[in-house]
Amino acid sequence: MKVTLASIAVRSRSEHFDDLAAEYVSRIQPYAPAELQIFRSSAAFFESIEKQRSRMGAVMVLLDGRGKHFSSEELAQWLRRQRDEGQQRIVFAVGPADGWSDTERARAGLLLSLGPMTLPHELARVVLSEQVYRAFTILAGHPYHTGH
Repeated sequence: MKVTLASIAVRSRSEHFDDLAAEYVSRIQPYAPAELQIFRSSAAFFESIEKQRSRMGAVMVLLDGRGKHFSSEELAQWLRRQRDEGQQRIVFAVGPADGWSDTERARAGLLLSLGPMTLPHELARVVLSEQVYRAFTILAGHPYHTGH
């Protein structure tokens, strides 16, 4: 299962955010192929997703404040189900500055919230990448996640 962490026009004003997100993506690599992608617009993102779906199928997870709230363990279990059901690709996406439209949200396989607080997009990318890494370590029984 390949994991893509995408964002819409989110180029960090600080390289530190980019470096942190890239660090967690590199940590995911022993568990699953993973990549970071940045798109100039929602339209470009959805065009890319449609091409991927036609080739190999993809579950699209959009980050949205109205989405589901998962604990780290619940995210790990969700990833496990996707993997065990043979899902070949999961795309997590941080949306544009004004959020996803109703039409875009309706296209998602899952709407996921990182919590009720508003985060800058750069920080949301880092938190998302860390949580995906944490989910894989939970599934592998790695001591990174101590459960508290």
